[in-house]
Amino acid sequence: MHIVEYLCREARRITESSLSELRDRDYWIRSRRERWRMLIEMLSLEEYLDGGARGVPEHEVTGVVERDGYRVEKLYFESMPGLYVTGTLYVPDGRGAKPAVLYLCGHALDQKHHYQIHGHKLAKLGFVTLIVESIQRGEVKGHHHGTYHYGWFHWYSLGYTPAGVEVWNAVRAIDLLQRLPHVNGDRIGATGISGGGAMTWFTAAVDERIKAAAPVCSTGTIESHVCKRTLDHHCDCMFWINSYMWDMADVGALIAPRPLLIASASRDWIYDVDSVKVVYEKLKRLYELLGAPENLRLVVTPGGHSYHEESRVAIYAWFLKHLMGVEPSVEELREFDREPVDLIPSSELRVFREVPRDERVSTVHEWFVRPAEAPEINSAEDFEEFKRRALERLRRRTFTAFPEEPCNLDVRVELVQESEEWLGYRISFTPEEGWRLHMQVLRPKGAEPPVPLLAFIARSARTLTFGDELLRGLDPRWARAFIEVRGVGETSWGSDMQWFVRRAAMLVGRTLASMRIYDALRALEALGALGWVDGRRIAIMGSGEMSVVAVYAALLHGGVAALVLHDPPPSHNVPSNPDGSGPAAELLNVLKILDLPVAAGLLWPAELVFLGPRPSTYAWTEELYRRLGPPGRVCHVKRISDWRSTALSRAPHA
Repeated sequence: MHIVEYLCREARRITESSLSELRDRDYWIRSRRERWRMLIEMLSLEEYLDGGARGVPEHEVTGVVERDGYRVEKLYFESMPGLYVTGTLYVPDGRGAKPAVLYLCGHALDQKHHYQIHGHKLAKLGFVTLIVESIQRGEVKGHHHGTYHYGWFHWYSLGYTPAGVEVWNAVRAIDLLQRLPHVNGDRIGATGISGGGAMTWFTAAVDERIKAAAPVCSTGTIESHVCKRTLDHHCDCMFWINSYMWDMADVGALIAPRPLLIASASRDWIYDVDSVKVVYEKLKRLYELLGAPENLRLVVTPGGHSYHEESRVAIYAWFLKHLMGVEPSVEELREFDREPVDLIPSSELRVFREVPRDERVSTVHEWFVRPAEAPEINSAEDFEEFKRRALERLRRRTFTAFPEEPCNLDVRVELVQESEEWLGYRISFTPEEGWRLHMQVLRPKGAEPPVPLLAFIARSARTLTFGDELLRGLDPRWARAFIEVRGVGETSWGSDMQWFVRRAAMLVGRTLASMRIYDALRALEALGALGWVDGRRIAIMGSGEMSVVAVYAALLHGGVAALVLHDPPPSHNVPSNPDGSGPAAELLNVLKILDLPVAAGLLWPAELVFLGPRPSTYAWTEELYRRLGPPGRVCHVKRISDWRSTALSRAPHA
């Protein structure tokens, strides 16, 4: 199977399974809190939306532009210290609290100026309207394009998506709106186009204070993004970290049964209109089940990725109906939409004269998600408890996509070979439906079973034929297996596909490393089926990015005798290259649980061998081994021939 075919298959499964079993009305009400929790985890907002008191952000108005019937206030607030949010507040004249609309900006430059028409129009209709800029294109700039432009695939390990920051800023904007005396806090709507439309989806799903939502040109399925490659055009902010393998309809299910207008274009460059209709049809059945079919509407307009008179008019009508309780005629709203507006020059909408020196927007991707600290482990009891909890969390949040029911391994010995010293076996196996991988196994000739075995995660196609130079001089009592994992050998793909593969894998709840870890686990299972392998004297070895595979395969398999690491990455929290090349060390959400050196430490009492220099981050690992003591030990060797394994000195099955 080719990797793109596989990713499409899994994307299709996610889309097909989304809301496929509607169950009963009570289920959707009863399960909302759990589903909400899953979404805020995938947005990395669990630390911020835990239900604790957060207060109301103070805002400052830096200027006012008066218009006939309303005023425009230039303002900013800090959603948390140093996280500045700039925007404009359009306030209709007159006394009394009015309904409000939160307008979330897309990726246009000079956002307050570019999107101001919506503020003017909504204010003329009587809505207090707050336009908030994004961190990507606002006055105080941060980053949306981590994996898209810079190769920051470690964002996946952090569980970080800029969507989380934008949703947090939107939630804080709602906090602010509810405090304003001229706003009716029980009647707040949200809308925006493109990136602003995606944030409308997410914010309305996360925050029930949004009473009506109207996302524009921001709807698609996981299937369409992967199979039709619309993913290639999308910024990182358009997606949650998909550890629970959700589709957009699952996000919409958290909005239901509140009013939701989906506006999309028929020839959108970055959204497939057929997938828009799939999301709508799935949600339509849910809205009907919840007894509110009238609260869901789809508007498809001609043309590309943009507003159209029909979408603008539909949005006006939607908010007027659901936030004001009035229903003017469509013709009246069309005439209203066509009325010209005198736009405010960009220079007059600027909030700051200069960027605040204490801003933390430009570095928000470095601190918004805090990696878990290395644990304090002082006893075997501490160790076992931390390991138990870590494995539980890894299975739930990092390796969720592992099949619940493994497929038939279908182990086949395809070729038997013999030399003066070795018996050789070319073995194929099926780790996951659709894949057939190989390994080359060398057994010492004349060795009586059970035989100790070192499983080497292959780093090139040549490894399966010629072995690996790193193992030159390995004690001949070791049998050795060179294991092919996805992306190596017959299943490899061109380097120009790597950027897409790494981004698409996240959308289907995986990473390249997690798929390879699963392959390695199934390979170990296949080796155990050979009968002559000593299951209690198995060592696993990885080099470079394959060290990640070796560490977690050993940890999840359990009971390995030794782990050999050559040139391991220092951490999961390291960037890669813009084109997707470089070590694929990312695992979804792993840094919320532990880092790579901690995972290696959790293999105690297995023998831990560093072949060649090791990064300084593994000093923690060695200190843990020292603290816990024998039988665990750490070895440093320049060549594998220098390794004197304790596993070989033990009797079989000892």
